[in-house]
Amino acid sequence: MKHLLSLSAVLALLWWILSGSTSFKLVGLGIVSVLFTAYVAQRLQAVDRESLPLHMAKRLLGYWPYLLWQIVLSNIAMSRLILSRNPDLDPRIIRVNIRQKSDLGKVVLGNSITLTPGTVTLDFGEDDIEVYAINEEAANGVLSGEMDNRVPVYEEKS
Repeated sequence: MKHLLSLSAVLALLWWILSGSTSFKLVGLGIVSVLFTAYVAQRLQAVDRESLPLHMAKRLLGYWPYLLWQIVLSNIAMSRLILSRNPDLDPRIIRVNIRQKSDLGKVVLGNSITLTPGTVTLDFGEDDIEVYAINEEAANGVLSGEMDNRVPVYEEKS
């Protein structure tokens, strides 16, 4: 039940931020759409511990600033690469061992790697991931394992 209430609160806040409206008619329609969406999600049994990881919220809030900073740094590096007369292009595909064991942890890590320009997550293994890197610098950033160490570890409950 707490996941359903949290989903409804997140949807309502997102709707209000994106609409920017305070008129009674639009707020009423927003409430109806949020309730309908939460009802459908509940009926589909799509609201659970993994789809809405409330237990990781505090750790994820601490991770997002790090991720945003890595995205900024990668954008600067890619801008330099694009504007360079002799770009340092040395594309490669690497396999990296990871400490993430749960599907959620692997997805957060894979999406984080893909969000940083110059790298794309291609495949997941049991204890490793396959990543495309545009050059040695990008590959070394993934191989260092810093991002993997900072991703909040999610322990699956049996």
